[in-house]
Amino acid sequence: MPRTKRVYDPPAADDGRRILVDRLWPRGLTKEAARVDEWLKDVTPSNELRKWFHEDPDGRRAEFTERYLRELDGPAQRAGLDLLRAELREGPVTLLTSAKDVAHSHVPVLVSALEGKTAAKSAPAQEGRRTAKS
Repeated sequence: MPRTKRVYDPPAADDGRRILVDRLWPRGLTKEAARVDEWLKDVTPSNELRKWFHEDPDGRRAEFTERYLRELDGPAQRAGLDLLRAELREGPVTLLTSAKDVAHSHVPVLVSALEGKTAAKSAPAQEGRRTAKS
């Protein structure tokens, strides 16, 4: 199971691979300070879904979860999930987000998809992977 934390929190020696799972780069944070190993935009909610959810996160949580899981069933998203699963098999992984409240962000939905507790399926592919330098 991956660890989760805010990208603004200081990196820790036991973070392992630090993977940013936000669509937008965190405000006010340089790539050097973030110490992000990879930035996987393909496993994040679409801009439309992200904006819609942020209008009423408490009232839209259940529908957001369903819509996000449907998005995660796309080919690029399944490839991103496969990449994350491969990273997890290799060692510790920390999923990073700029969300103020990680527990009530998209990250728990992503973690459940990674653990196979959702309808999101898996298919091998290599697109959608970005290094922190891209």
